[in-house]
Amino acid sequence: MLKGHRTWVFANKPAIIATAAVGGPFEANGRLAEDFDLLHEDLWLGEESYEKAHRVLMEEAAFQAMEKAGLEKEKVQFLIAGDLINQMTPTSFAARTLGMPYLGIFGACSTSMEGLALSAFITNYGGADYILTGASSHNTAVEKQFRYPTEYGGQKPPTAQWTVTGAGVAIVSPKGDGPRVTAATIGRVVDMGLADPFNMGGAMAPAAVDTIEAHLRDMQIDASYYDLIVTGDLGRIGRQVSLDLLRQHGIDVDEERYQDCGLLIYRDGQPVLSGASGAACSAVVVYGHLIKRMRRGELKRILVVATGALLSPLSFQQNETIPCIAHAVAIEYGGEA
Repeated sequence: MLKGHRTWVFANKPAIIATAAVGGPFEANGRLAEDFDLLHEDLWLGEESYEKAHRVLMEEAAFQAMEKAGLEKEKVQFLIAGDLINQMTPTSFAARTLGMPYLGIFGACSTSMEGLALSAFITNYGGADYILTGASSHNTAVEKQFRYPTEYGGQKPPTAQWTVTGAGVAIVSPKGDGPRVTAATIGRVVDMGLADPFNMGGAMAPAAVDTIEAHLRDMQIDASYYDLIVTGDLGRIGRQVSLDLLRQHGIDVDEERYQDCGLLIYRDGQPVLSGASGAACSAVVVYGHLIKRMRRGELKRILVVATGALLSPLSFQQNETIPCIAHAVAIEYGGEA
């Protein structure tokens, strides 16, 4: 059911019956290492290119989730997923391996919640019994495409962020035990004129605020309804900008209940500058860390606001500014079957 202007409310509350998170060596040294199902010791994953290693991350996360759910891949009706690399080839090649009906999506780093929102919508209305959804990124593959190969050793400003190497997926079903997807607010493209690809957090912050404000307005609730509102990858600068904007818009947010996946995943001292980013950032933190916290009873209601910068190398070369988007998904868990 549509509520307000851009929020879906799911009467049947589809369940997240299984999740999985896979990461690389940098993530293995991070704050959330214990919440990954599988961690790799090197960035190559035994492959001959970083892009092929990227593909493996998604395949492994998918198989881990299906094993947890006790599902054969033939039982999964749809794969809804994406990444950042040209034409989403890592995800598409993973879909070739998985052999599932496939809907490739691109929302940059907002892809994780775009996929979860669509999966919940489809299952809520009887369109599938099981959907596997997720997102992935690979640090060196993304750096090579959007900035410079890491071998160059190029210096970055303090506003830059570290792309997560990993994949996070969830299996969504109309029935079953697990946290429930109760609502989703679809973002709109917001461009405030920033053009610096090394300040993604600052560029994406207004889009996050726009979606949070729309969600609260459509649902007619206060921010305090949620135990946690977590953005995708705003980093230190973007989080502070978004807090300032929320207050300017009259939205009172408890700073302890307002977190960012890009600030949760790595330890203090890891050289991530302003924090983490990448399509896998929100995917692995939500599907690896936060869902586990919900199952332990530490969180009952969360709003995940995954943020994405919709630029490309070509748009940057043509001196375009950075259009951004954020999709919000409400997840609740009270231990019910």
